[in-house]
Amino acid sequence: MNIGIPKERRPFEFRVGLSPAGVEILVQHGHTVYVENEAGVGAGFSNQEYQNAGAQIVYSPHEVFGRADLLLKIARPMQEEIQMMRPGTVLMGLLHLAATRQERINALLQNQITSIAYEEIREPDGNMPVLRSLSQIGGMMTAQIAARLMQSNFGGKGILLGGVAGVPPAEVVIIGAGTAGACAAKAFLGFGAHVTVLDKSLEPLQRIHERFPSVVTMISTRRNIERATSYADVVIGAVLVPGERAPIVLTRETFRAMKPRSLFIDLSIDQGGCAETSRPTTHDQPTYIEEGIIHFCVPNIPSLAARTATHAFVNAAMPYIRDLAQFGVEESMKQFPAIEAAVNTHRGELRHMHRWAVEQGA
Repeated sequence: MNIGIPKERRPFEFRVGLSPAGVEILVQHGHTVYVENEAGVGAGFSNQEYQNAGAQIVYSPHEVFGRADLLLKIARPMQEEIQMMRPGTVLMGLLHLAATRQERINALLQNQITSIAYEEIREPDGNMPVLRSLSQIGGMMTAQIAARLMQSNFGGKGILLGGVAGVPPAEVVIIGAGTAGACAAKAFLGFGAHVTVLDKSLEPLQRIHERFPSVVTMISTRRNIERATSYADVVIGAVLVPGERAPIVLTRETFRAMKPRSLFIDLSIDQGGCAETSRPTTHDQPTYIEEGIIHFCVPNIPSLAARTATHAFVNAAMPYIRDLAQFGVEESMKQFPAIEAAVNTHRGELRHMHRWAVEQGA
């Protein structure tokens, strides 16, 4: 199979769709891999490394898109990228179609693109390995982001996360006890912060309690969210419903009741955000103030650790990429439930009619 690795064109997306190690695996299985010139530079991978792994370097986006039967991306394709794909191309990426514009979905359908969302690959036991790997990185990075944004020179409250003798640590509230929330809790504890985690389910809270006995755990009710956020210096939104828009769990009134210049980091922004006041930002202008609260709503947080994130994502995604390349999309959908569960569009039709598709009349 011909496999294409384009250069990511979204601003501040430094990751790449496949590492040289992943290329080597596919080439050893008899596939041809085309890598766009300098596609891996942001993650620290040179053209020479890709060539040593057996890839062919191409020098225009039209060539890599035009040659590919299977296109491996990170970010959701832009409209002009979809137009460069041949009808029938198989696209794998972090698509987050629940939070995209309807015209982007229509373009995928009209161009007969089979789109497979890494974040929706789900094994029969419920495990979501690719999403998990990226959620781990995003969760771990929240603490270092918060430490910086809480500094006075960034407009923060001037609070050290861990405090010092005679001065208490920062109060951190994490809403969502899944992978991202648990990793965020671990990272903030490492900084010495006082951490509270809320979730609507008792089971993930039990895991948090057993793993981190010093963390306060609470059932996520409206009353408990309002209580916890009222004293928080940092609030992390880590709420996710795979394949659907993130539910709104933080209202404008909630932020009005918080302490001024507190910080909110929305890890759910890839799926539309979990706060009424959330809107996507970028790494060059990552924050804005709403209701007196600093909001950080950058969708591609793991891109700032591009090399680590690319390696982690490829480690998790490689078995599915390899199966798809070997068996083709039709046979893979029949044989592998994890891949079939992640197919969003196929042969001009929506698959797995998520709530977003129904609401938009798709």
